[in-house]
Amino acid sequence: MDVIYGLIPGMLLLGLAAVAVLFWAARSGQFDDFEGDARRILLDEDEVDPRRVPDAEPDQDSEPDRGAAPRR
Repeated sequence: MDVIYGLIPGMLLLGLAAVAVLFWAARSGQFDDFEGDARRILLDEDEVDPRRVPDAEPDQDSEPDRGAAPRR
């Protein structure tokens, strides 16, 4: 019976902490976009973003010749 006197306040504090975290998450915008991720997973990624895939051959402008003078 003595254990209950310690468990009840502990569970009340834990429950209040959980409610506080829930309110903090709601105020900070964690639950604003419910459907964005759900729809994003269904999209095909056939279109390749050129910024994410490195080129197989370097551009002529990006790497100048080591012996040549820099272009202006």
